[in-house]
Amino acid sequence: MLMRSLFYQLFLVINIVIAGAVYTAPVCAAPADSIVSISRGVMERLIGSRAQHIQLQVIPAPEEHDVYEISAHNGQLLVRGSSPSAICHGFYKYLQNACGSMVSWSGSHLPLPAKWPDHPKERAVSPYRYRYYLNVVTFGYTTPYWDWARWEKELDWMALHGINLALAPVASESIAARVWQQMGVKEADIQNFFTGPAYFPWHRMGNLNKWNGPFPATWPQDQLALQHYIINRMHQLGISPIAPAFAGFVPEGFQKLHPELPVKKLEWGGFPEGYNAYVLSPNTPFFEQIGRLFVQEWEKEFGKNTFYLSDSFNEMDVPVPKNDPEQKYRLLADYGQTIYRSVIAGNPDAVWVTQGWTFGYQHTFWDQRSLKAMLSKVPDDHMMIVDLGNEYPPYVWKIPALWKTHQGFYGKRWIYSYVPNFGGKTPYTGVLDLYASGSATALQTPGHGKLEGFGAAPEGLENNEVIYELLADMAWTNKPINLTRWLPAYCRSRYGGCPPKMVTAWQQLRQSCYNTFSPYPRFVWQLVKPDRRRVGKVDDNPAFFTAVQNFLACAPQLQQSDLYRNDAVELAALYLGLKADRYYKAALLADSLGQTAQRQTALDTSIRLLLATDSLLASHPTDRLQPWVALARAHGANEADKNYYEADAKRLITTWGGRQEDYAARLWSGLIRDYYVPRIRMYFSDKRAMLPQWEEQWVQKPGISTLQSYADPVRRARELVKEFSK
Repeated sequence: MLMRSLFYQLFLVINIVIAGAVYTAPVCAAPADSIVSISRGVMERLIGSRAQHIQLQVIPAPEEHDVYEISAHNGQLLVRGSSPSAICHGFYKYLQNACGSMVSWSGSHLPLPAKWPDHPKERAVSPYRYRYYLNVVTFGYTTPYWDWARWEKELDWMALHGINLALAPVASESIAARVWQQMGVKEADIQNFFTGPAYFPWHRMGNLNKWNGPFPATWPQDQLALQHYIINRMHQLGISPIAPAFAGFVPEGFQKLHPELPVKKLEWGGFPEGYNAYVLSPNTPFFEQIGRLFVQEWEKEFGKNTFYLSDSFNEMDVPVPKNDPEQKYRLLADYGQTIYRSVIAGNPDAVWVTQGWTFGYQHTFWDQRSLKAMLSKVPDDHMMIVDLGNEYPPYVWKIPALWKTHQGFYGKRWIYSYVPNFGGKTPYTGVLDLYASGSATALQTPGHGKLEGFGAAPEGLENNEVIYELLADMAWTNKPINLTRWLPAYCRSRYGGCPPKMVTAWQQLRQSCYNTFSPYPRFVWQLVKPDRRRVGKVDDNPAFFTAVQNFLACAPQLQQSDLYRNDAVELAALYLGLKADRYYKAALLADSLGQTAQRQTALDTSIRLLLATDSLLASHPTDRLQPWVALARAHGANEADKNYYEADAKRLITTWGGRQEDYAARLWSGLIRDYYVPRIRMYFSDKRAMLPQWEEQWVQKPGISTLQSYADPVRRARELVKEFSK
C-alpha cells in the first residue's frame, strides 16, 4: 500500500505538470490541440493505434450546447466537436452506426473493418448544456473500492456516452476531517464519526454515523491520491465535477463542544441510537463558517470548482412549526438562504446543487408554497436542482411530475433525470417507453423553465445496459426515440446482427420486464421469506419467458459475440431464478402446512436451479462476487485490513444493517452458492433461530469458494431453459 501511494503521488505531480491549465480550467476554454489530444487518448485506449489516423477537429458550441459532426469518405474518418465529450460521443455514434460496435460495462463489441466505412455527414447538437451522471449512493453500491484502472475505464465510458457533469465525492472524508480538526474536534471523535467505506453515501447524507467504522489508517491518503486522478481526468475530458459541500451533519464531538447549539438527533433505517447522525440547524453562525471551510479545503486540495452538492433535508423532517404556516415559510426561506451562503462563503462563483428527490419523496410537505419559500432567497443562476427520479411520480408515488407541479422549479436551473436502478440489483427492469420519451416531452412542454440538463442517477451500475445506451441517445435529441427502429439497431451494434427471433425477443422484453418499474425487483429466495415492507418482484410476465427462449434461439447466428454470450447467460440466469422462485414459494407453503415431504422436494429442485444458475454466471464478466471482493481487498495494506474491507463490501450487499437487509440483492455467481443457498438450507432446518449469527459469520469470514464454470455456458443455458420451460 505504501509503495502504491508513493507511486500515486509521483504520478500525480507529473500528471499535473503535463496537464497544465487543463487541470484548473474547463476543457472548453483549453486550446484546440489539448481537446484533440485528450479525445484521441480515449480512442487509443479503446481501439489502439488506429486512433492516430482519425481526423479530429474542434468546432464552436452553439449557445453553450455541445455539438458533434461525423463523416467518412474513402476510408478517411472525420470527427468534429465542441468538447472532448462531444468528440468522443460523435466517434462512438460512428462506431455504432457504421461499424456495428458497442462499448459497455460487461465488455465491448468492436468488429472494426480494415477501412473506415463511408458515412454521410451527420451533425447533432445537444438540447442540454449538461449531461449528468451518477447518484450519491452509486459510491456505495458500485464504486467504493474502485481503483484508478477501473475509474479510468468509467471516465472513458462517460466520455464516449457524452457525459459532461458528474458527481465527484471521492475522498470527502479526508476533506471533512481537516474541517473538523480546525473546528476543534478531537481526533478520536473524528475517527469514530465515519462509517466503513461502503457506507459513506449514507454518512454523507446524514443517515448514519460510525457503522462498520473506523476504517484503516491508510485509507484517507489512498483516496486523496485517487481523487486527484479522477478530478484531473474529469477536467481534461470537459466533465464538470459536482463536489461535496457541507449539509449540516456534525460529529458528536462537535455537539459536545457546543452544547448550547440547536442540534437535532436524526433517526433513519432502524439503526440503534448510537449510529444516528446529528444535524446542525442552518440558522446558526457555525453553519456558514463550516460550509466555507468545506469548500475552501476542497479547492485547496483539488483546485477551483463550480458545482457543490448540499442536501440538508434529504428524506428528513424539516424542523419547522406545523401550526404556524407563516413562520414555517419564513424559516424555509432562511434555511435555503443559509445553505446557499454556506456554499458561496468558500467560493462566490459556486452553484449550489441539490437533489430534488426529497421534494417528491415527501411531496405532502413540499407543496408549491413550501418549495417556493425555500428557494426564494437563492439567486436563480446559483442553484441547480437535479429532478432525480422521473420514474417515481407516475409509477410509485402516483402523482404528477415534480417539474410540472413546481412549474419548472420556479426559475431555478434544473436537470431532468432518472434512477433506473436501486441498490445495484441485477434483474432487468425499467420502462423503455418512458426513457425514450419523457425528457423530450418535458422539453416540448411550455413552462418547463430553465431545463438545462438531462441524465441518469442509478444507485448501482453494471446492469441493464440497454437503458444507458438509450439515455445516452436521448441526451442529444429533443424528440422521442422510435424504439421499434432503435432496438434492432441496438442489437446489431451489440451482437453483430438482429435475426427475426431477436426482433421478437426484444419486443417481448419491451412488453414484459422493460415495461415495469420497481425499486425492489428481488427473488423471494434472496429474502428467505417475503418482505412485507419493501414489496417488489422480478417480472414474471409470460412474455419474458418466451423472450428468453427466442433470444437463446439466436445462438447459432450470434454466439461469436461476447456481448451476446454475456446477455444470453444473464437472461437464462433470470429465467432460472424465476423458476427457482416458484419452487421456493412452494417449499414455503408446504412448510407452513407441515408437509415435510412436499417441502423437501420443492426445496431440492429450487436449490438445483440456483446452483445451475451460479455455474452459468461464473462465466459472466460482472455478475460475480469475486471482482467485488477483489477490489475491496486490494486496498488493504495487510491481511487484517484486507479482511476488514472484504467484510465491509460483503455486508453492504447482504445484511446491510438496520432495516435494510437484502436491499442490494444481486444475482451473482459466488453469492448464490456461498450465501443464498446455505442460508435457505439453514432456514429450512432445526437451526433456523441461528440464522442471524450465521449471516454475520459469513460476512466476517474471508474468501469465496471455487467453481469451475461451464465450458460452453450458452449451450448449457439453452439446455437448462429447455428443461425447465414447462
